[in-house]
Amino acid sequence: MKHLSIACVKMTHVLIITLLATIQIMAQKTEIIPLEDFFKNPERTSYNISPDGKYITFMAPYESRMNIFVQKAGSDKVTRLTSEKDRDIAGYYWANNSRILFLKDNGGDENFALYGVDVNGKNLKCLTCFENVRTQIIDDLEDQPEFVIVGLNKRNAMVFDPYRLQINTGELTMLAENPGNIQGWMTDHEGKLRLAMAIVDGVNTQILFRDNEEEEFRPILTTSFKESMSPEFFTFDNKRLYATSNIGRDKSAAIIFDPETATETEILYENNDYDVSGISYSRKRKVITAASYTSWKRERNFFDETTESLFKKLEQQLPGYEISISSSDKAESKFIIRTYSDKSLGAYYFFDLTKDLLTKIQDVSPWITETQMADIKPIEYRARDGKIIHGYLTLPKGVDAKNLPIVVNPHGGPWARDNWGFNPEVQFLANRGYAVLQMNFRGSTGYGKAFWESSFKQWGLTMQNDITDGVYWLIEQGIADPDRIAIYGASYGGYATLQGLVVTPTLYAAGVDYVGVSNLFTFMQTIPPYWKPLLDMMYEMVGNPENDKVQFEATSPAMNAHRIMAPLFVAQGAKDPRVNIAESDQIVEAMRERGIEVEYMVKDNEGHGFRNEENRFDFYRAMEKFLAKHLLN
Repeated sequence: MKHLSIACVKMTHVLIITLLATIQIMAQKTEIIPLEDFFKNPERTSYNISPDGKYITFMAPYESRMNIFVQKAGSDKVTRLTSEKDRDIAGYYWANNSRILFLKDNGGDENFALYGVDVNGKNLKCLTCFENVRTQIIDDLEDQPEFVIVGLNKRNAMVFDPYRLQINTGELTMLAENPGNIQGWMTDHEGKLRLAMAIVDGVNTQILFRDNEEEEFRPILTTSFKESMSPEFFTFDNKRLYATSNIGRDKSAAIIFDPETATETEILYENNDYDVSGISYSRKRKVITAASYTSWKRERNFFDETTESLFKKLEQQLPGYEISISSSDKAESKFIIRTYSDKSLGAYYFFDLTKDLLTKIQDVSPWITETQMADIKPIEYRARDGKIIHGYLTLPKGVDAKNLPIVVNPHGGPWARDNWGFNPEVQFLANRGYAVLQMNFRGSTGYGKAFWESSFKQWGLTMQNDITDGVYWLIEQGIADPDRIAIYGASYGGYATLQGLVVTPTLYAAGVDYVGVSNLFTFMQTIPPYWKPLLDMMYEMVGNPENDKVQFEATSPAMNAHRIMAPLFVAQGAKDPRVNIAESDQIVEAMRERGIEVEYMVKDNEGHGFRNEENRFDFYRAMEKFLAKHLLN
């Protein structure tokens, strides 16, 4: 009996442990994080350091809008510099040790104006407030503290002229008149306007160059837009160019280009599998530091031992996080370091190189608990024509990867890509019990010229097949419940959502279209004026409304809404300059005429996506209810 009692006690002990483990797993499954935690404004973000290293600035909410704050380095006293209440500040930087410049638009119209404010909060002034004019920053003129070079389309809405702007008075001096085909301007290290990038014959790109500002620009290289030499910055003697180029190769490489001979003189770094996306440098030490590319994560090839050593040191102190240098003083002795991961928006740190001291400044969103977030894992699958498609799969925590409700989430662009990192939408959906599939369908950037070109005139066709084949892959793997799959996307992803409901009407149980294109004919007619010089390129990449009329009719969801069977939720910003509100109006009207369920949310003070916090909350609350109704109930 004694042995039997001991056995019973042991069995009871095992049962209790098993029961506790089960309860713990159930708790993991059911712990719902408030929606606002995913989508509210960061506590503090966008940290920058002044050129002299004496001040630190950051953005934080004021009246639910992101504004600029300042504090002395090493001090806890914080001063708010701006008090914008209608719209978030879109971005800012230090113009000199005493003045900060920032950009802001009006309700999402993307006509950004440039403002200036002193570090003491005084002399706040709009420097480029012109009606229906968009401001671009061409050069911050680090060595000319009272000036900046901007691009403005005030003379002609379709093109940008370069101006030297006095940042205290707002005085503008035009540096060149855009003849109508120049898409970008570039200065040398002395702030001299030396290079221009133009469109010629509609579909060819051209580099124009001059030795000094007294000369006229002369063309030095003309290529099809399908090949490009993209200047990054001048060599430090201001004679040649550091650039990325895919001329004569499939993957863009880091190179040196000689404008005098119009030839590539040196390959600095190339990768067999991925495009080099950028080159970085030390302004103080006058050396290039690294070339960047993205596999499933961002990676660097270092040219400079000092920079490589710095990153290794930071990685040892911040293991498990992606690391970037977001700002430094002019002496390059004090740095702002940013971390992030797939489960965290990360934190900012202050690194003093002379003291070899790393100090944490601030978590971006301290209410996010990393252990509650899901892993975002890289995946790949084969499309029906054999092409390999890379992507990411996120599974809810604490559940088996079997028969799950799925949200398929194609990215916008479409000539962009999904990256590894913290994605609040993905983590929110995973927390609500959905697995999320993101895929870099053909045309996604970073995978070479051939992969990009394979998307031309394939909106709604093979590009859509890549998305569909990812869904079939999930079903074949047993991960997806075939009856509980939704598709959700924004911009081109919104178009892919609508087209998915059209071409595979029984595959999806529901769809969410966020500022998506619905009619290729009307989309081409309502593009912003500064896109019009690129129209011939868009005809080659998307299609020509006249020559490809039959294809456009077949691949415009609003013209094929009779095939849609699944319920639909549409969200749109009334001031969207890229995807006009008429795109959403058309699909909603077509659906309602047929009696198919469609919810429609329009925000009058938004553009291409919702930036205002309260509008984000409204959208994601509505999406949560919509998906739960059609996938969980």
